[in-house]
Amino acid sequence: QVQLVESGGGLVQPGGSLRLSCAVSGSIFTINAMGWYRQAPGKQRELVAAKTVGGSTDYADSVKGRFTISVSRDNAENTVYLHMTSLKPEDTAVYFCKAAGWGNMDYWGKGTLVTVSS
Repeated sequence: QVQLVESGGGLVQPGGSLRLSCAVSGSIFTINAMGWYRQAPGKQRELVAAKTVGGSTDYADSVKGRFTISVSRDNAENTVYLHMTSLKPEDTAVYFCKAAGWGNMDYWGKGTLVTVSS
């Protein structure tokens, strides 16, 4: 099992920056990739950024050049970050952390709300 806990969401003005964190614990060795997804009101959940254990990254076109995913590794716990800059009102959503593990197992956090508004 893998446990994910997001933090760092909040209210930010357009053009501002925010860093989201996802604390990952449990069977970390079974994880193949980590990602951030978001879901805005009335819309489907969408991929924002992902990173494999091999280091490959993928970003939604809407966030390329503005968002960066990174991973910090410790013995018992990893932390996945999403650095967000030049935020726009359309970035407003609940942001979820996801871990993709062995056997097509997906683990999700409960999400953290990001609101971009003046």
